[in-house]
Amino acid sequence: MRILHTSDWHIGRTFHGVDLLADQECSLRAIAELVAAEGADVVVLPGDVYDRSIPSADAIAVCNRGFEAIRAAGAVIVATSGNHDSPTRLGALGSFAAAGGLHLRCRIADVARPVVLSDEFGEIAFYGIPYLEPEITRVELGVPQARSHAEILDAAMSRVRAELAQRPGARSVVLAHAFVVGGEATGSERSISVGGVETVPQSAFDGIDYVALGHLHSPQTLSDSVRYSGSPLPYSFGERSHRKAVWIIDLDATGLAGVQRHELPVVRGLSQLVGPLEDLLESPDHAGAESDYVSATLTDQARPVDALRRLRERFPHAVHVEWQRPEGNPELRYRERVHGRRDTEIAQSFLTDVRGTPTAGEMTWLERALSVATREKDGPQRISAHRDAEAAIVPTGGDSVEELPAAASEAARVVSAAGFDGSVRGADAAEADAALGLFDVAEFGLEPGESDGAVGGMTA
Repeated sequence: MRILHTSDWHIGRTFHGVDLLADQECSLRAIAELVAAEGADVVVLPGDVYDRSIPSADAIAVCNRGFEAIRAAGAVIVATSGNHDSPTRLGALGSFAAAGGLHLRCRIADVARPVVLSDEFGEIAFYGIPYLEPEITRVELGVPQARSHAEILDAAMSRVRAELAQRPGARSVVLAHAFVVGGEATGSERSISVGGVETVPQSAFDGIDYVALGHLHSPQTLSDSVRYSGSPLPYSFGERSHRKAVWIIDLDATGLAGVQRHELPVVRGLSQLVGPLEDLLESPDHAGAESDYVSATLTDQARPVDALRRLRERFPHAVHVEWQRPEGNPELRYRERVHGRRDTEIAQSFLTDVRGTPTAGEMTWLERALSVATREKDGPQRISAHRDAEAAIVPTGGDSVEELPAAASEAARVVSAAGFDGSVRGADAAEADAALGLFDVAEFGLEPGESDGAVGGMTA
């Protein structure tokens, strides 16, 4: 018997907000063509048929057309539910679908109910183990004390072995959706960790002729008889160098006779580009990426305006863009960058970085806003300044100070050392509070001991 192993279709998934249904339909069509070309008798699909538990109508239609094409190519299908699927919804019409050659194994009760097919050498039992969440399945599996995936899978495999023992001479294939020790994640998989432990040992499958694994998205060989097929499409830029594939497995009278890898066609490539925007738009070096999904890292001196729209003029499938300032030093801590700078200087630098140099009028409004914010936040906590400093202030009766002699200048130095959150850089807290008190006396024209409700009842 010849078996084709595929998994993790994730029908309905998007890629950085882009609908992938057309790409997924192309990949399923390619699998059906491979079934016909290689004469596969069975297609095994161990989980994550859909990307979400409630797939859209369009996703269901694409999936159904894929199943129909595979059946028309001559193969029976055995599938289980994964951690992205709803076992109840996926298996809702399981009994009816089996009559048409689609065998769904989505319940714990199905673990010991194999799909039994025959070839010229006898019976082959296909056991489907759906994704089993420990907290939900441990009681039904008869292991209420179990907490890890390894314990749950051991319980499921005990049922498989007990059933298989009643079929002397039968060969066996197990479908399982799990993270087996030795496998490597690509970054596009959803974590299935429970208490920090999500892996299961490969030894859990000892004695099985072939184990078709799902969950990890790149083709991997853990042993001759234990393999991941990976997803038919890349679902992250971390997979851009992967070649997607399926496994073709041959079973003879004694069990596993051979395994071949067949790479799937690339529906649309992935490219990551780095450089100034104009270079990406004009350089012939990037011509090969024009039909790919593109992620661009821009290194212009200033953040380009409307970068993604402009990129799509050349790369219509650009899906992600970020700006990386070329002279930026990621190791320079924020505290060191702002040390000794006035709040208005820090705010001005921020505005310049994100949208361009602010105008003089904008800076005036910014300074007023910072002044009000500082009074509202710190006013109730301000304390009176030293009397000799207070005497140096000459109020004008308005919102500004006509003259700031030496004591007030020193107060300005201390306040400029304080951050937006009132923390002190380069000055102790008492000194900063005293300096803030000087500004209250200057700005509001208060006499020592006089209160003003406008600043939270502060006493000068």
